[in-house]
Formats: sequence, C-alpha cells, structure tokens
Amino acid sequence: MRLTYKYRLFPTAAQRTAMRRSLDACRWVYNKVLETRKEAWEQRQESVSRYDTIKMLPGWKQDHPFLNDAFSQCLQEVCTRVDLAFKAFFRRVKAGEKPGYPRFKGAGWYKSFTYPQNGFRLDGDRLYLSKIGDVRIVLHRPLEGEVKTLTVKQDTLGNWYACFSVEIELDPLPPSPHVVGIDLGLAHFATLSTGEQVPNPRFFRQDERALAKAQRRLSRCDKGTAEYRKHQRVIQHIHQRIANRRKDLAHKLSRRLVDEFQIVVFEDLDIRDMQENGYRSLHKSIGDAAWNQLVQYTRYKAEKAGRECVLVNPRGTTQECSNCGEVVPKNLSTRVHECPHCDCVLDRDLNASLNVLARGLASMGLDP
Repeated sequence: MRLTYKYRLFPTAAQRTAMRRSLDACRWVYNKVLETRKEAWEQRQESVSRYDTIKMLPGWKQDHPFLNDAFSQCLQEVCTRVDLAFKAFFRRVKAGEKPGYPRFKGAGWYKSFTYPQNGFRLDGDRLYLSKIGDVRIVLHRPLEGEVKTLTVKQDTLGNWYACFSVEIELDPLPPSPHVVGIDLGLAHFATLSTGEQVPNPRFFRQDERALAKAQRRLSRCDKGTAEYRKHQRVIQHIHQRIANRRKDLAHKLSRRLVDEFQIVVFEDLDIRDMQENGYRSLHKSIGDAAWNQLVQYTRYKAEKAGRECVLVNPRGTTQECSNCGEVVPKNLSTRVHECPHCDCVLDRDLNASLNVLARGLASMGLDP
C-alpha cells in the first residue's frame, strides 16, 4: 500500500534561494514540454511521447544553463507530469467529461518538484537534497516503509515540506463487531446510524468577516508594493488556517471511525454537481463542509487497518423510510422523518444514515 508522509522543512536563506531556482527550472521545463507537444500536434499531427521529451533535456540544458540548478531526475519527472496530464485529458474526453486541456504554469503556479529515485538522503534531522544541500527537517512521527519518491513542495505562505511516498505493509486492527452508516449534511456535519451527530463547525463562516476585512484592505493597495504583499500574506494565512482546521477535523473523525467500526458506509456524493446544479444557493456552505476530505481520509485509513469503507448511491436515502422502506417525500426544511405507513418518527438525518448503512451492507451481501 502507498502512503505519503509529510514533514516540515526549515531551509536557510541560501537553501530557499536554491529551492526556488530548482522550482523555476522545473516550471520552465514543464512549459517547454507542453509547448513542444502542443505544437507537434497542431502543426504536424505528431504525438510526442514522454521519452522523446526526456531526450530533449540535454539540448535544452546547453541552450539554457539555468536548468542545471535542478537535479537531472527532477527535470525528467517533469516530463512524466506533462505526460500524465495529457493522459488524464484524453481519459476525460473519452468519458464525455469536461476535458480541461493542460495549462501553462505561470510564476507562482508551480509549487513542487520530485526526486523519483535518488538525489536525496535522510540522516537524522537533516535531509540531503541534490543541488540544495542538507536541509533541517522536523520528523514529528516515524517514517515507516520503503521510500519510493520524495516531493518537495511549497505552500502559499512560502513554507516548504518534504512529502515521502512510501510502500508499507498493511497493519490490520483487531476485528470489530460494529458497523456504521454516515449521512453527511449541513445542519450536522455527520450523522451516524448509532444516533451520534457531529456538529458542523463551519470553519469558513467563522473567519469570513476577518477574510472580508483583509480583502478590503488589499483592494486599497497598489499591486506590487510592499503593503500589497503584506495584506496578501494575511489573506493567505487566513485561508491556510481554515484549511488546517478542516484537515484536523477530518483526520480526527476518520481515525475514530476506523478504530471503532469494522465497516463504514458513506454516500457517494457528487459534490461538484450539487454545487453547480442541485443546490447553487448552498454552494459556499457545501464547499465549507468538505465532505470528500472526510471520505478520502477514512478510505485510506480503513485500507491500512484492514477495515471496509463502502460508498453507496445517495439517491433516495432521505426520502425512504428506514423502518418499512416506503417513500416519504420531504423538502430541505423538513427536519423530522414521519412515516404515515408505519408511524416511524426519526430525525431526518438519522433516518438517512440508517438507509445508507442498509445499502452498504446489502452491497456486500450482508444482512442489515
């Protein structure tokens, strides 16, 4: 199983400069590879492969000496990134989805470079990076498994991180007799089929006023000035704080779910479709909830622990009666499920979570 371990880096001023130069070299190669493949098809209807672009790197290095600021294998990995971007583009075209042609990367839009095989070495609290040097790293937890690749990335605040992709063995937890279905919503972030309800923290709403104030101050500054960059950093800090709080909630809740339950069942929600078509008035609130983050974290933790995380079709889970199966229509404002067929009275979200659990168990061939 593949996992990623992320650690904070604390480079010196000279190392930061070297990392930015390496990043700029990789960004140049990304744009050059994209330009080469785009022009080859538009002008000659030729397909340029990943290996073809890798063979072009030595010539580009001779013409542009600044490319030597980056480790050679990091530049080769850039060619792989462009190739994967094109493969994803063609896959979406065949599937009839919105294609999204690969884009050129402007300054500030290319955030990471990857060491695919070697060029790095971890020694205690120091991480050696080729072309950069020994960078101080904080190992806040042990690095387990066989390291496959290392990605060095920068966030919007200028902080640097080392992301180790490792191959690990599964570490199963003792079997649990408990199962749970989870209904994700806005009134409550999550309602468990056990009856527990997790409050919706609405992290973006908490900082919305501070964010609006910071954005008004930014709008009064001239672009490119020190004052503009200062207020821009304040806005970036607020957004990162919101994102960190969401991650913290998702990690803690997913950890508890995997530890307590053998089978965890979620609705397979199409968040983008809900925001764009179904619930446009709730676009901001749905994005603030970040339900997919919880599902994603629970799935990989469950796989590592030998648990089951199941996704089911969400259609009708709120309308069906969890007791008798009859359809009881209700709108968003109706918070209580009252079935006229079997006199079942439940909280709307609890009823949905029971239906989610039943569908999940049925999909696995188990009795509710």
